[in-house]
Amino acid sequence: MPMITDTVSTPDGDCPVRLFTPEGAGPWPAVVMYPDAGGVRATFDEMASHLAGFGYTVLLPDMYYRHGDWAPFDMGTVFGDAKERGRLFSMLHSVTFDRMTTDATAFFDYLAGRPEVRGDSFGVCGYCMGGRTSVVLAGRLPDRVAAAASFHGGGLVTDDADSPHLLADRMTGTVYVAGATDDASFTAAHAETLDAALSAAGVTHTVEFYPAAHGFAVPDNVPYDADAAARHWTALRDVFAGALGGSISG
Repeated sequence: MPMITDTVSTPDGDCPVRLFTPEGAGPWPAVVMYPDAGGVRATFDEMASHLAGFGYTVLLPDMYYRHGDWAPFDMGTVFGDAKERGRLFSMLHSVTFDRMTTDATAFFDYLAGRPEVRGDSFGVCGYCMGGRTSVVLAGRLPDRVAAAASFHGGGLVTDDADSPHLLADRMTGTVYVAGATDDASFTAAHAETLDAALSAAGVTHTVEFYPAAHGFAVPDNVPYDADAAARHWTALRDVFAGALGGSISG
């Protein structure tokens, strides 16, 4: 799929982004794809291109831009290397809910001004850390998020006062959450709490588990599961088609 590189100005600096579009003439509805804790890398270029093939302009941002020219992680070894694991978690925790929100506001403004984009509300999807980001944005920026999808996202239900599930009564878009099995960051109890909050708020939503481990949708993750990944693409296609429309090609 066609791709351009660009930067988006945020309150904290310039965020490098990649913008993927379908073949042919637009404009198309737009989606922001948020990577997992490993950040932007080749596998997410491939995933964003795949999503663009469904009929969307897809923005892939570098959520770690505040760290400058950071060294990429090797997802096959990072969790077994104490130093690299520490670096990853330090960078992950630097992406606060407030930073997610100010960045997304800038991303949405950027997309609204692009000739490749139709409409002024958007889809968001994400993996691991990016899955949590998507749910947070559905609550913090409800006027701009028409649909949010989270895959093996963690921290959606916590004891903190700013737990994402407590934003349910602000959400107006469709919410889709797919958890992983045996994932301490999103358990069956968490799913029950989240589902109850979304139901009480009248949010159109699905909360379910895939029979696969945390990381199942991302090809360079060790627990990648091809069947679960295929199921996640079907879910994304259906959720975004219902909320955003667009010309779905596959």
